[in-house]
Amino acid sequence: MRFVGLVLSLVLTATLTVATSLRLTTWNLRYDSQSNNLTPYYADASHEKPWSTRRIGVAALLKFQGSSIISFQEALVRQVHDLQELLGKEWGWVGIGRDDGVERGEFSPIFFKKSVVELKSWDTFWLTCPFVHQWKRFTLLNTHFDDQSDAQRRLAASLILYRAKYEAATTQAPVFVNGDFNSPAEGTDNGAYKIFTGVIAPVAINATFAQKFAVPKNKPLPRDSRWSTRGSDATREGFSAPGYTNSYGRIDFVFGASHVKWQSVAYKADEVLYDDGIYLSDHRPVTVDLVLE
Repeated sequence: MRFVGLVLSLVLTATLTVATSLRLTTWNLRYDSQSNNLTPYYADASHEKPWSTRRIGVAALLKFQGSSIISFQEALVRQVHDLQELLGKEWGWVGIGRDDGVERGEFSPIFFKKSVVELKSWDTFWLTCPFVHQWKRFTLLNTHFDDQSDAQRRLAASLILYRAKYEAATTQAPVFVNGDFNSPAEGTDNGAYKIFTGVIAPVAINATFAQKFAVPKNKPLPRDSRWSTRGSDATREGFSAPGYTNSYGRIDFVFGASHVKWQSVAYKADEVLYDDGIYLSDHRPVTVDLVLE
């Protein structure tokens, strides 16, 4: 079962403005599964490379993108520490390992620019995170759903959507959910996507959870569609040879809703394969530009 999220409370140090721009990125890094080779391994791009080979390109791409908050999935502790060093001291992060609540197993960490945001508090909710941006509050939920069971993904989607609605109702501020949903926009195993987009109803959830995060039923969450799209449609391509698209899928998303005004200005699924023939990950980073008004 793989549905993890983080609860954060962040305050931006910037001054108040009428409209506030914010760039968010979510990226499944692909956990470090490959051993380092003592001799160079010359192979086509369809072969996964060790994290030690991929990490410099990952950090370079992220620095160029200019996001203020980056949500990762599937990162092991050594990958988290590498990113902290490569991105630099101006970045902070929060997160825990899935297996022991400390360092073992995969992380879904959230990195943030300390020059832009100030961490006030955080805790873990195993399946969220409130921020204040330019003194404008919002909540970000970072998650990674199970990759085997559509039923588990439907349950995870129902839980996190319930919590997101609670945050929207209680804070009266924008709420965003991003991460690797492992649920395509099309197909027969996309129950989690359909739940998030309102096509089908959520499944039954734990009564204790439902009571803790109960929300008024008379507060609908409005939608705001993106203004422009750039880059690729698929967010996962695997470590496939160029031109081979059978493994492609759109399973990494950023959803948003609130009772106050916000706009999605632009969206991009970036590239992860460049001239050196090294895939940075089997997922593309997904970046959105938002305006909180």
